[in-house]
Amino acid sequence: MKRILQSLILGGCLALTVGCSTVGKSDTFTLTADLPPNFAYVALVTYVPAPNQSCTLGKRDNPKIQFNREWRTEYKPDSQIKMHRTSKGCELELYRIELEINATYGEDRGDFGGDVGNIAVRTELDSRDQGTFNAAGVSEFSGQCQWLFRTAGGLRRIVKILDCKNTDAQGNVTKGRPFAAYTLDQLPGKTVKLKIKLADEEKPGWGDTWVKVPGGWKRCMGKGFEDQHAYCNGNYKDFSTFRMPDGRDTCTIYPGCTENKEVTP
Repeated sequence: MKRILQSLILGGCLALTVGCSTVGKSDTFTLTADLPPNFAYVALVTYVPAPNQSCTLGKRDNPKIQFNREWRTEYKPDSQIKMHRTSKGCELELYRIELEINATYGEDRGDFGGDVGNIAVRTELDSRDQGTFNAAGVSEFSGQCQWLFRTAGGLRRIVKILDCKNTDAQGNVTKGRPFAAYTLDQLPGKTVKLKIKLADEEKPGWGDTWVKVPGGWKRCMGKGFEDQHAYCNGNYKDFSTFRMPDGRDTCTIYPGCTENKEVTP
């Protein structure tokens, strides 16, 4: 009886020790973002079977988890991302987070642009490729977005394209989209922050369609308003009006919507 009691006490102590060792151990991390006004991100989180699993899952069994799907009305900068999930008895681990970087520039439903970024998560990474965390447990990766403007439709209404590029630690624009990579064991309990800067100036969506003038850009007329491409083709004297997203429709210089007759090709 004494030995049984000792075994029970020992077992209880071991159970208590194991329980205490797992207290506070997180299986989530926080994804957040520092974005310019009128920007928001959408995160699509992908999981794959853990290395010790032989299971395979269809798309319906392993759907992507989405955060900020309704980013226009229900945007939250902080998303709690789980490291592991279980689906139909299959143990899954975090693999990738696809980021949509969206921004609005007008009141109409279609007045928005978007680009992408990515976070890769792997069991192992070369130390040169993986992100690092500061003493507060925060890791930042960054990018710069720029608006590219053009005209569309018979009234030549301004529409914009959002172009986002990765930036290095010094803020210099580099190749590719905003990107970061981490190992699974780096992330629990930590915070990963996406920082986006908006370029100071916008630029035309493609070349030889606008002419730089004091105060902004003038739109080449081309063959007429029905000419949707309207390349300048050396004609830097004939320009068209255009309509701004806010409805102003007699504009001649973008972005200020002002008149200036001095033109320099």
